[in-house]
Amino acid sequence: MISDQEKLRPIRRMLTGVLAVQLVIAAFLFLGDVGRDFVLPSRGPAAPEFDRPTRPGDQTRRYDPTLPAGPGVETGPMPERLILERIDDDTALLTGKIEPGDGARIAKQIAASEAGTILLHSPGGSVRDAMELGRALRQAGKATAMRAGDVCLSACPYIFAAGTERQAEQGARIGLHQHYYGENTLLPAFLAVQDIQRGQGEVMEYLEEMGVDPMLMAPGLATPPQSIYILSREEMARYDLVTS
Repeated sequence: MISDQEKLRPIRRMLTGVLAVQLVIAAFLFLGDVGRDFVLPSRGPAAPEFDRPTRPGDQTRRYDPTLPAGPGVETGPMPERLILERIDDDTALLTGKIEPGDGARIAKQIAASEAGTILLHSPGGSVRDAMELGRALRQAGKATAMRAGDVCLSACPYIFAAGTERQAEQGARIGLHQHYYGENTLLPAFLAVQDIQRGQGEVMEYLEEMGVDPMLMAPGLATPPQSIYILSREEMARYDLVTS
């Protein structure tokens, strides 16, 4: 005769297995929260280096947030936070990584700036701060632009999209990939997915608000976080990301 303890043993094993899977998921989500550069192992081919030229059909490159400070700057890394610098009477340069809190901080500087055009050079960062800054930039009636050699990656294109006029010189690189949206990813997987979907919906509404085709997100959603999809000139025009 089978005892009660023996009857319960398979159930206990099953519950132990479920708990182990949940702990593994939680660990991956936690690592993604405390280290944004953490990605799951991939067996696919590594993307080419960022500086390798692109051509239609070959536009995915390795994402490198540690880029040099920009055209005309001989030495120095990309600033760790956004910096707004006056270039001339009508132009200011916004450069650096987009960190939490930068949206509100730089929005005040944008509102006070007399520059009509904001140049961009940024590897991206916080999506919500990029959209907060973008709305402030649109409210202030600023144009956005990029010089040859400038980059605008990850969340940065959402700032660029806010310009009343948007120009990118030949050689400027605008790139997209999958984003991190959550405030805290130490959550059950279904809640983390809900947070991602909510964030994507917010970005689509934002792009529509700025007069940019929300289909701009399509190549980014297909590109993992450790890589970046560089838009072609034709795509910039097709998605209404550039106005001239």
